[in-house]
Amino acid sequence: MSTSPQATAQTGLPTLGDTSDLTTSAERRLGDRIIRELYRDPDYIDDPVLVDYVQGIWQPLLAAAKARGELSAELDERFAWEILLGRDRTVNAFALPGGYLGVHLGLIGVVATRAELASVLAHELSHVTQRHISRLITQQSKQTPLLLGAMVLGALAASKNPGATQALVVGGQALAMQNQLNFSRDMEREADRIGYGLMAPAGFAPQGFVSMFEKLQQANRLNDNGSWPYLRSHPLTTERMADMQSRIPPGITPSPGAVVQASSEHAIVAARARVLSNPGVDTLRQWIAEPRGSGFQSQPLPRRAAALYAAALASSNLRDATGARAVARQLDDLVRQDPAAHRLVRLLMAEIELAAGDASAALASIPDGNAHRPELVLRTQALLRANRPVDATQALQTWVATHPKDSTVWQLLASTWQTQGQGLRAIRAEAEAQAARYDYAAAVDRFKAGQDMARRGGAAVDHIEASIIDTRLRAMESLLREQAAER
Repeated sequence: MSTSPQATAQTGLPTLGDTSDLTTSAERRLGDRIIRELYRDPDYIDDPVLVDYVQGIWQPLLAAAKARGELSAELDERFAWEILLGRDRTVNAFALPGGYLGVHLGLIGVVATRAELASVLAHELSHVTQRHISRLITQQSKQTPLLLGAMVLGALAASKNPGATQALVVGGQALAMQNQLNFSRDMEREADRIGYGLMAPAGFAPQGFVSMFEKLQQANRLNDNGSWPYLRSHPLTTERMADMQSRIPPGITPSPGAVVQASSEHAIVAARARVLSNPGVDTLRQWIAEPRGSGFQSQPLPRRAAALYAAALASSNLRDATGARAVARQLDDLVRQDPAAHRLVRLLMAEIELAAGDASAALASIPDGNAHRPELVLRTQALLRANRPVDATQALQTWVATHPKDSTVWQLLASTWQTQGQGLRAIRAEAEAQAARYDYAAAVDRFKAGQDMARRGGAAVDHIEASIIDTRLRAMESLLREQAAER
C-alpha cells in the first residue's frame, strides 16, 4: 500500500499529527518523566523471555515504518522506541509520549497468534509515528509538563483501578486527561490504516488485524467487565471493523513467512504471560491439573504445549521441582521438532533448575555462546549461583556495549564484578543500571560513591575506571539539573 501524498489523499485520511505545537524533544522529555515512574511500578516486569518475543515483533514493525516513510529520521533519532511490560492481567496496551509503549501481560495471554499481537503493536506504533499523542497534548498546552505527566499517570492508574486515580490527579483533571487519552475517531482510523500497512512488510499476516478486531468485538458484546481497558481507550466502530475487513480480499494468500495459525511458540509465550501475571495459587493448581484431564491428548498440539508449559512453570512457582521437571520433560518431547518452541522449553528447564538451586543442571540446558538476551541472563544467573562470575563477565560487557540502556544486564554485571572483588567497577555498573531507568538522582549517588572509593584506593585504583566514573557523573548531574529545571 503506497504512502505517497496522492495515496493519502485518496483514502480521505490525512496525516493528523503534523500540527502539534509540542516539539519532539519536549515530547521525549515528557515520556521520560512518565516512564521513570512506571519503572518503579510493582507491576513492571522485565522478563527476558517475554521481552525477547515482543521485541521480535516490535523491531520488524519499526523497520517497516522506516522503510515506508511512516517513521521519520527525526523521530527515529529522538524517540526512545521502548516497550515496557506490565504484570497486569487486564487486556491492554497503550502508547505514551516520546516513543514508549506499554503492554500488559493480559494482552499477550489472550492473543491467539503472533500476527494478532503484531496488529496491536502496529496500531500503537502508528499513533506515535503520526504524532497523535503530541497533538492531543497540545490541546492541553496551558498545563505544565509536570502536571501533564501526572495526569497521564493518573489515567493509566485509572485503567487498572479507578480509585487509584486520585492519588495522582486532582479533581476534574482526571476526567479531562482520560478523555484526552482517548484518540479521536479519525486518529483511530488512521492508526488502523497505517498499522495495517506495516503488517505484510514486517512479515506478519494482515489477517491478524481482522482476527484481533473480532476478538475485541466479542469482548465488547460481553459488556466489558473491566478486563479489557483497550476497548475503552480504543473504542471499536462498525466503520473501523468494515474498513479492516474490506482490506483483505477473499481468498488472499498470506505473505511468505507470515503466520496466520497459532504456533506452539506463541502458545507457549501466551501461557508464560498468564502464569507470570500472578493469577493466584488456586489458578496455578488448576493449570497443573489440566494436562491430566480427559481428552487432553486430542487437543491441538499448540494447546497441549501451552498447557504443559503453564503446568511446569506453575509447579516451579509453587516450589514443586520434581513435578515441574516431569512435565517439562514431557513438553520437551512434544515440541522437539519445533526449534522455536524447543528453545523456550530449554530455557524453562534452566529456570526450573535455578529455582531448585541446581546451577549445574541449569547451565546444561543453556548452550554456551548463545548471544540472545534470555540465554545471557539465565546463564549469568546460573554462573553466579555456581560461583563462576568470571565466565559471565565478557558476554555481559559485550552486551551493554551495544545495549547501554539495559538496566537488568547492567545490574547482573555489577553482581559479577562484586563477586570478583572489583568494587569500583561494580559501583559504576550499578550507577549505569539506575541511569538506564532515568533515575538520575540514584545514578549520581552511585557515581559519587565510586568517586569516594577511587579517592580512598590510592595507587591501587583502576584509573581508567575512575576517569569513566568522573565523566559519567558530570553527565548525570547535568541531566539531573535539567530534570529539576523542568519542574
